[in-house]
Amino acid sequence: MDFKFKAKLITSDDYKRIITRLAHEIIEKNRGIDDLVIIGLRTRGAFIADRILQKIKEIEGTDVPTGYLDVTLYRDDFRTRLKQPDVQVTNIPFQIDEKIIVLVDDVLFTGRTIRAALDALMDYGRPAKIMLAVLIDRGHRELPIKADFVGKNVPTSIGEEVRVKINEVDGEDCVNLVEQTGGDN
Repeated sequence: MDFKFKAKLITSDDYKRIITRLAHEIIEKNRGIDDLVIIGLRTRGAFIADRILQKIKEIEGTDVPTGYLDVTLYRDDFRTRLKQPDVQVTNIPFQIDEKIIVLVDDVLFTGRTIRAALDALMDYGRPAKIMLAVLIDRGHRELPIKADFVGKNVPTSIGEEVRVKINEVDGEDCVNLVEQTGGDN
């Protein structure tokens, strides 16, 4: 498929403001950081989680336990994909029982990735509560999943795609909206 650039949704400066706001909202909604843990979904959600963690540390003066989750093997389309899945490392080096988990991802779309993440987390224990923070909510849910913390709501059409770029992976911080134009790649 070919795609053409449609709009810049988030700039580097926007990223910084959004991360700061998300960190403040997480602290406020939880009345502090007691029993709070942050788990980022691989790949870009993990880097966004790290940034939120750093901002919370600046605000509260202390670390929050942070882990990383790969949901590849929990996805409901795992067996229907034609290519070999790219399984990454899950690293949750703490107990999640009775903890308040803030699950962090880059884009919330159909909700299927988050469903897979919830299934995976239950294999690690029984948290007191799970909350969801996303950089972008683009709509089009197929499952009844809603984010608790949203960086930006972006209504999209099915032919559009939200492309999150993050410095640690892509060499720049921005989010672009592209449109499918057809053709093969």
